Amino acid sequence: MSRIPAHTLDDAPEAARATLEKYARRNNGTPRNIYAGMAHAPIVLEAYDAIAGVIARRSTFDARTREAIALAVGAQDGCRYCQSAHTLAAIAAGFTEEQAIAIRRGEDDFDPKLSALLVIAREGAANVGRVSEGAWKLALEAGWSDTELAELFVHVATNLFTNYFNHYAETDLDLPPAPEL
Repeated sequence: MSRIPAHTLDDAPEAARATLEKYARRNNGTPRNIYAGMAHAPIVLEAYDAIAGVIARRSTFDARTREAIALAVGAQDGCRYCQSAHTLAAIAAGFTEEQAIAIRRGEDDFDPKLSALLVIAREGAANVGRVSEGAWKLALEAGWSDTELAELFVHVATNLFTNYFNHYAETDLDLPPAPEL
């Protein structure tokens, strides 16, 4: 059971209600537990929403790449909730379920360029932001620019934000669980 109550639209704090309603509209009128839990402290939901909004407006990565990053980071730090959510989103973005599972396992050699990017995402998530010179060079050689590698940081950090919140709050899973690895 979640440590932090998941609010409904009716009982959410007033300061979080408009943002929670926005996330509810994306899910047939009911907010996912992660957002409903974040709404318990409106600053948490607002902080997430601000970062997610900037990514939605400015990211140079397509939905497929963003979902691959989320899967890699979620698997790296063992977030069951995010692996479940992003497996569904990755399939919607064009991956097969087998490819989504492969990304979670770190077996993403079906796309060498993407794989080079995900090495950095995994290393950054696992090593408090530190990434080996070899991984960085591999990504550059695969065709990623310095700008894209810099942008990758915000995607990793945003996924760590949600993953850590789910660990912290012990968010109840309200969507189909991701296949086990």
